[in-house]
Amino acid sequence: MIARAAILAAVILGGGIYGRWAQGPDREVARPALVTLPCAMDSWRCAGDTPLDRDVLAVLGVDDYVNRTYVGSRDEVMGLYIGYYASQRTGESIHSPQNCLPGSGWQPIASERTTIDAGGTTLPVNRYIIEKGLNRQVVLYWYQGRGRVVANEYANKFWLMVDQARLHRSNGSLVRLVAPVRGLDDAALASASASADQFARLIYPRLTTYLP
Repeated sequence: MIARAAILAAVILGGGIYGRWAQGPDREVARPALVTLPCAMDSWRCAGDTPLDRDVLAVLGVDDYVNRTYVGSRDEVMGLYIGYYASQRTGESIHSPQNCLPGSGWQPIASERTTIDAGGTTLPVNRYIIEKGLNRQVVLYWYQGRGRVVANEYANKFWLMVDQARLHRSNGSLVRLVAPVRGLDDAALASASASADQFARLIYPRLTTYLP
């Protein structure tokens, strides 16, 4: 009985110490600002950055972001948005595009979770086809941070809790690509999807230092 009580007391004490340690402040992570992402990547070039409205930033709660348009060699257009959170302990957390897109009038008409071969590395992504009136877009997005890349929103939240306790880090980001579909036929949709995949392969290897 005495030994069992001692073990129980040790477990309770250890749990209290671990809980106090896990709830401590986040470790600071050095990283360059997202605005310094390359403007020239293979056949793609920057067409300009679009600052987000103050009200939008207040809702998002990001600590750093880039909202940029790239143009390809065949005049393809690609929208890149990355929102970075230095800490997600204070109630600020990543907003899922699944919630934001309908609010801006875009409706998903098809979706899948898939992977892209990015230079020998498997990149998990969510792929959405969205429409507003006669306009369609291909959207790719994933969550990245703390050495992890995750497409599943619930898996991202699970690993966030694990890494908060284990690494004292809750930094993370959302990476989103948007490719307008230039036409109403299947060929136009396939072309936009191919452009989004190609851009994902280009941008992903460059994000490690920006989204540690």
